[in-house]
Amino acid sequence: MSSYLITGIAGFIGSALARELLQRGEKVRGIDNLATGKRENIAEILSHIDFREKDILDLDAMKQACSGVDYVLHQAAIPSVPKSVLDPIGSNRANVDGTVNVLVAARDAKVKRVIYAASSSAYGDTPTLPKDERMTPDPISPYAVAKLAGERYMISFYRCYGLETVALRYFNIFGPRQDPSSPYSGVLAKFITLMLKSQQPTIFGDGEQSRDFTYVDNAVEANLLACKAPAAEAVGKVFNVATGRRVTLNETFKLLQQITSYSGVPIYGQERAGDIKHSLADISLAEKHLAYKPKVNFEEGLRQTVDWYQKSGMD
Repeated sequence: MSSYLITGIAGFIGSALARELLQRGEKVRGIDNLATGKRENIAEILSHIDFREKDILDLDAMKQACSGVDYVLHQAAIPSVPKSVLDPIGSNRANVDGTVNVLVAARDAKVKRVIYAASSSAYGDTPTLPKDERMTPDPISPYAVAKLAGERYMISFYRCYGLETVALRYFNIFGPRQDPSSPYSGVLAKFITLMLKSQQPTIFGDGEQSRDFTYVDNAVEANLLACKAPAAEAVGKVFNVATGRRVTLNETFKLLQQITSYSGVPIYGQERAGDIKHSLADISLAEKHLAYKPKVNFEEGLRQTVDWYQKSGMD
């Protein structure tokens, strides 16, 4: 049995990680300030985990949380491009200063490895597709810059202190427990909940922008593979986590129409500042070095997500 600390455990990815680890019989500790995470995301597993309502900006709390832990899965962030455009200082504080705190605490506690939730936004809006890890980053939004800085800090702590780190660049993760009520949450959570209520969703732009939408179980699998991959294969490196396939928002809307039986049409709004046009990952490095293979495809992920929202009464 290994011991895992999940930062941002009450978020939808953090709580999915916690569930999978418990299922595998591992020991789980979690930290979350509940700014964007929700206690109800971990309500039914609360008695099985060591949960601490603390902020990653609290270094003492982070040091205590890292004590005796084998692996740190650093998911905590303010995960929003629009919010970072409105409040770059707040975004930087949580996403950069918070990450440095996590690394310092992990280093001092001598944890085996830190896995970092990086972001595909680091690539920016370069026309080259698919995006591969050797490309020069070109972040647009303050959020993207902060997440890229976090990556560089991961590599720095490996090079300077020997702390094993792996950065996973997530591509548009979606799934159960993603908060549809937040103005900054993922587009799919919003689409699904609105369409289940027979309300019109809004597509910003012409709907031809495309995304490599990645079901949350694939991100969970990538994190756990990254913990155990041989150091020579994974440590100090950055990997894309995605499906290697892109879908436009217009195509996504049509698929969701079939799944939810929604008969309306979307509203088309103005493009949003900081949003990128197309996103598609080359996942060959993760396949080669982490033995990663996406387990759940886009359509199946959509069905499972819609099913969860229906059953949870969030529709």
